Amino acid sequence: METCSSIDDRSERKLDTDAQIKSLQPAPQKNSEQYLKDRDSCTKSFDNWTEYDQITFVEHLLSRMCHFQHGQINSFLKPMLQRDFITALPAKGLDHVAETILSYLDAKSLCAAEAVCKEWYRVISEGMLWKKLIERMVRTDTLWRGLAERRGWAVYLFKGKAGDTPTDHKFYRNLYPQIIEDIERIETNWRTGRHTLQRIHCRSETSKGVYCLQYDETRIISGLRDNTIKVWKSKMDSDSQMWDRNTLECVQILTGHTGSVLCLQYDENIIISGSSDSTVRVWDVHTGEMLNTLIHHCEAVLHLRFCDGIMVTCSKDRSIAVWDMQSPTEINLRRVLVGHRAAVNVVDFDEKYIVSASGDRTIKVWSTSTCEFVRTLNGHKRGIACLQYRDCLVVSGSSDNTIRLWDIESGACLRTLEGHEELVRCIRFDNKRIVSGAYDGKIKVWDLAAALDPRSPAGSLCLRTLVEHSGRVFRLQFDEFQIVSSSHDDTILIWDFLNVPIETSSTSSTRSPTRTYTYVNN
Repeated sequence: METCSSIDDRSERKLDTDAQIKSLQPAPQKNSEQYLKDRDSCTKSFDNWTEYDQITFVEHLLSRMCHFQHGQINSFLKPMLQRDFITALPAKGLDHVAETILSYLDAKSLCAAEAVCKEWYRVISEGMLWKKLIERMVRTDTLWRGLAERRGWAVYLFKGKAGDTPTDHKFYRNLYPQIIEDIERIETNWRTGRHTLQRIHCRSETSKGVYCLQYDETRIISGLRDNTIKVWKSKMDSDSQMWDRNTLECVQILTGHTGSVLCLQYDENIIISGSSDSTVRVWDVHTGEMLNTLIHHCEAVLHLRFCDGIMVTCSKDRSIAVWDMQSPTEINLRRVLVGHRAAVNVVDFDEKYIVSASGDRTIKVWSTSTCEFVRTLNGHKRGIACLQYRDCLVVSGSSDNTIRLWDIESGACLRTLEGHEELVRCIRFDNKRIVSGAYDGKIKVWDLAAALDPRSPAGSLCLRTLVEHSGRVFRLQFDEFQIVSSSHDDTILIWDFLNVPIETSSTSSTRSPTRTYTYVNN
């Protein structure tokens, strides 16, 4: 413990040290009489010279000075050279230039700029720079875009409707931190597994099971084991003018297949489905009318993808078919790809590669333009049931209960994810996470960045396991806010990570994730 005497001793030592430092510093010097006498005449001569002569003379003087003198002159010049260009530009009628410069700032820098002075604050507020920052994020980030639509503040951005757009920049200044808080809460919900759950009972007439699905903001289209395609649509809320998922109902049942609907995909015009009846059928997405039937495969069509006038289908008959799509009624076979030694369970493609996976334990890569074989990815110990391919990454799931990440260019396996107890039936990934569904009835959420980092321990990769299905998980799709999954239990589940009640700290540790069940009748 310190005593009063010890504190006094320290104070005395500090005083002695300060005195020693002062003694080392040069005493203030006064200008000599000769300097004062000569200065005015030198200045008069200097003023009479041209600018070039003045600069030459100063350079000559600087060359004759020592380093210490240079430092003194530098400290004198530095504040003289600084310019507040943001304040100066509006004074010259260039407000728009000042606004453009500050519009490149991120949120943290914009906050700091507001505090510089009143003029900077005025430029930011009158230029509506917080509004422009939010608009820039909405244009470039799908999470922001989706949040704007779901939370309803999209109407206040860009031009908007007459009378909808607030003129006060404070609205947008206050909105920004609310958006950030919303984004952080969504991320926390994904990591902790907190969600609300909506359950749709498909109520199949005969055999139970939902083999495939795809969704957008207004609908879910599902392919069922009972040979039908069911279209579920939500209604628009009259107050918020947004689609209300709680109002989903079956509005259309498409019949025509004579076997289970195993795969489907739709766009703004058509639905294309593949079935265990070996056919591929094309439907009008608006009317449900069957437009075309493609008969090529001799066994069940297990998966299909179409994009930009190309369709790829694969079958239990071990083949892959590449089709040219001129129109819904004019779809012609371009090439048949053979090489797999068992059923081809899944295909995916882009403008460079077609990727296929099979029960023969291999993934094969083909050229999209030439349809020529490129390479085989080996590693799974049993048949492969699912995959997704995007950019240079392939993620696959297998009946060996594992998920593998591959570099498509080198063919190298980058990581193996373990955790499912049965066959991994469906898998999707985005920029942040991988979501997988398996025959064990579980859906697992994985950290993609951690999975791609070889230094990450295996135990840190699975963020959450979601258990609600009572049967095998057949298909899933997800975005930044939700997972939509289907199962052998004849249900479609919507796992919502956005609209989760906010819990207080006193209850969050004891309560399980919030679940809301909505039962939808036909």
